[in-house]
Amino acid sequence: MILFDLKCSQGHRFEGWFRNGAAYEAQAAARAITCPLCGDVHVDKAPMAPAITKGARVREKDVAAPPSPPPPASDTEKAAQAEILRHLRELRSHVEKNADYVGERFADEARKIHYGEAEGRAIYGETSVEQAEALREEGVPVASIPWLPTEN
Repeated sequence: MILFDLKCSQGHRFEGWFRNGAAYEAQAAARAITCPLCGDVHVDKAPMAPAITKGARVREKDVAAPPSPPPPASDTEKAAQAEILRHLRELRSHVEKNADYVGERFADEARKIHYGEAEGRAIYGETSVEQAEALREEGVPVASIPWLPTEN
């Protein structure tokens, strides 16, 4: 097993365990890895420091203690989180029912609609953070939506 630090296109960092490097590459190519915070499938390996030991014997005091886990969420916090997730899933459902999916062509199609070169309609798809920012700078109205997986 191998541990990778991962980062989604929204900048969220998280860890992922994989059987080997090839398993990571296959899952990343299939967009089967999702950010646990926003559901983004545009995930890459983040830079990480190598683990270096001081030889065969590592003294216990030389090993850093793992960070303390965060305190458990209260019932109120859990209810608020569940409500937010419910709203995000409803938003995804509404977008899928009322907009055309244009996939990787999102930036191009949004520009065409904005400049009157294509029929005006609601669209959704994927684009990089840089492309979305360029659209905003041009005055093209776009929004980034946390796209939660539908299965969990």
